[in-house]
Amino acid sequence: MPGLVVFGRRWAIGSDDFVLPGAFELFVRLVWWIGILVLYTVHKGQFNCPGGGLLHSYLLGLLILLASIICALSALVYISMQGTISNPGPRKSLPKILYTRLLLYFPEFIWAVVGAVWVSDNSVQCEKTVINGIIGTVIASWIIIVFTIIGVVIVFDPLGGKKTFYLPDGVSRNLESSHSGQLLYNVKSSATRVWEKRIRLLCCCIVQDDDHRVAFTSIAELFRNYFSDTDLVPSDIAAGLILLHQEQDKMENCPKEPEEVLCHSPSSLVTDDLDVELENAAHYMLFAAAAYGWPYYIYTNPYTALCKLNGDCCRNRPTDSEITGSDRHNFHFGSILKITGLQYRDFIHISFHNKIYEIPFFVALDHKKEAIVVAVRGTLSFEDILTDLSADCEDLTLEEVLENGFVHKGITQAANYIYRKLINDGILNQAFTIAPEYKLVIVGHSLGGGTASILAIMLRNSFPTLRCYAFSPPGGLLSKSLADYTKHFIVSVIVGKDLVARLSMPNMEDLKRRIVRIVANCNRPKYQILLRGCWYEVFGGDPDDFPTELDGRNQDALTQPLLAEESLMVHRSPSYNALEEESRLNSPPQYPHLYLPGKIIHIVEECSSRRLCSSDIKYTARWSNETVFSSILISPKMITDHMPDVVLKALNSLSQEHGSCLSC
Repeated sequence: MPGLVVFGRRWAIGSDDFVLPGAFELFVRLVWWIGILVLYTVHKGQFNCPGGGLLHSYLLGLLILLASIICALSALVYISMQGTISNPGPRKSLPKILYTRLLLYFPEFIWAVVGAVWVSDNSVQCEKTVINGIIGTVIASWIIIVFTIIGVVIVFDPLGGKKTFYLPDGVSRNLESSHSGQLLYNVKSSATRVWEKRIRLLCCCIVQDDDHRVAFTSIAELFRNYFSDTDLVPSDIAAGLILLHQEQDKMENCPKEPEEVLCHSPSSLVTDDLDVELENAAHYMLFAAAAYGWPYYIYTNPYTALCKLNGDCCRNRPTDSEITGSDRHNFHFGSILKITGLQYRDFIHISFHNKIYEIPFFVALDHKKEAIVVAVRGTLSFEDILTDLSADCEDLTLEEVLENGFVHKGITQAANYIYRKLINDGILNQAFTIAPEYKLVIVGHSLGGGTASILAIMLRNSFPTLRCYAFSPPGGLLSKSLADYTKHFIVSVIVGKDLVARLSMPNMEDLKRRIVRIVANCNRPKYQILLRGCWYEVFGGDPDDFPTELDGRNQDALTQPLLAEESLMVHRSPSYNALEEESRLNSPPQYPHLYLPGKIIHIVEECSSRRLCSSDIKYTARWSNETVFSSILISPKMITDHMPDVVLKALNSLSQEHGSCLSC
């Protein structure tokens, strides 16, 4: 931090990122040089064979070339080890050494070509050992050259020539002036186009229509807004996450105040209510997990799932009118039957149709709970990811809510799609005709949980007794007024440090500020942070005693962008100022604070290790509120805690524990 500037442009790599890859290449080059030296010494007097003269010259030239590369790499690694993430001053000579190292690729390329030609010459009659040594040398040279080219492509920043601009001192810094305004507009437009091209490339395998193009542009603007005021390279983010995780673990290990412990002691009435909801959640989580179809069933039963599906899926295939979308070999429907334990006749409608803003769902009769269950699938395709990332806000007006509420745009459009199918196509009417005394329950996990929540809000007027169980829904879903309104009929279930339940644009901005603060404050080189962090994540131990407060530095400076290499914390870029002005002037803001829906059950591990390989996990559950999820927590389990099988396992564990207590 900041990004390295060479050849007149900024690259997505820092000047302190050459330590580990450079040390690895240095080790390879040293072993290579020693091997060639031994080969040359052993066969020094045996170059009288046909082609031996060229071989002698080739080996001598290779030894000299490798020695030069080793010296350049040693200097590159040494300089890259100097300074800290936020203090690149001691590394200011690194570009010159990097230019020298890159120049050495030209003779290395020529020598690799010469070696390939010599090896392919049939007139060469030298010893087999020498020929094999040269073949190994040629192969190693080409491998390093190819990996270098791949590395250059990876760290290339398309905005490198435009992102780090500053207005000259003689130019007015009034962003409303024509010069600065046009300059800012060009940079923002270029950034949006670059992000849009990246998203199109990732989604090249799906059919693209107008909805996709609108989503691409919206998501590109989201990424542009988020990354426009920082100069963090990927390794800076990794180091920041490692430091935040260790700082967070230190705070968690601190003893709590007695008042803080007592405030979590629930009353017996609240505990009884929690136990009932946990039992219901464990039951309905099966439906939410079943909506994923065969991928979830195979994931949870890797050894037997295919055999069971092949044997059972084709026995009772539903008619085409009852199922929409593609379900080859009936694997999806067969998996749903296996997971839920229902019969074919219990299903009213099943849709596997999947497009952007249109996600699969099914409607079934749950005779055990006397409920008509609408289960919505979570994220499982590129189309679903685009729906997730369409994070603009739109209004959702309800008569019961005094002020207008904001909702996640992409998830709301998905809920609208299912609402039209349920109401306009008469699916719910058909279900209640079969079971008029049953209640309506809407469930879903992840994206499905968010969609189920908004769908429940839409159906609340028509079905006042409906209930919704949202498992691990996205954090940035509903405005405060809507979130409070849904506490009467929606229950959200969150496990541990689930990342998705804490995802929102304000939380992401907060995470970015925390990363900037801690990497700017840390006085250790990046390579030490990464090495010690990897050891800590894999083997555990006590977190390192990194500083957590600014050492006499101005905290206000950390709110400024990281776009200048000479002064990391001082200069303001015009683009950052403009974005700051936009956030103050826009009404409503593009990304306001959004919250989780309904009442929240937070399930946490009671006494297990935080390592991924821990077993015999015990869980505890309590009612929580949305403020607990106002910050992203860094943990090795922040992704796994979101997985549907982990949520189901936690709910089953709590439900069984409650059942055993009742039996006692």
